Amino acid sequence: MPKEAVSLRALHSDDMAFIERLYAGSRAEEMSRSGWPAEHIASFLSQQFHAQHAYYQAHYSDGELLIIELDGQAIGRLYLFWGPTTLNLIDITLLPEFQGQGIGSALIEAQLRRADEQGLHVELFVESYNPAQRLYGRLGFYVCGDSGVYLKLRRDARLDSRKVS
Repeated sequence: MPKEAVSLRALHSDDMAFIERLYAGSRAEEMSRSGWPAEHIASFLSQQFHAQHAYYQAHYSDGELLIIELDGQAIGRLYLFWGPTTLNLIDITLLPEFQGQGIGSALIEAQLRRADEQGLHVELFVESYNPAQRLYGRLGFYVCGDSGVYLKLRRDARLDSRKVS
């Protein structure tokens, strides 16, 4: 898939069903090992999604909550918070069929360029078992915290190479 056809737009209230499905899909493998009946998994994931969404709304009300589209079709979400010294990459999730094609990498690299233009650090949290850690390492992130479940990663601010001192 050509990454050029990928676009971002603001999250709207009518996207809720999509992002709830996206969230559930992102945890499908984990939940498949739970041994729970399907209806318990569905109920748990719905509860978790709504708690996460409420948290993001409360703590990042002025963040960029974006839907990732490919040729006008919603395929994921990208949540960002631009602070005075740091860009927080809150969440990036793609539907499984769009993973592994470089779309997520291209979107992250675009945000890193934006952060570089402003001289901002970039931080994110990633589950300790998430294979995306390799990508983050290639992009210059390093571990700066460990909660046991999540690793806090940071990429130090870089000056935009186009700026002249």
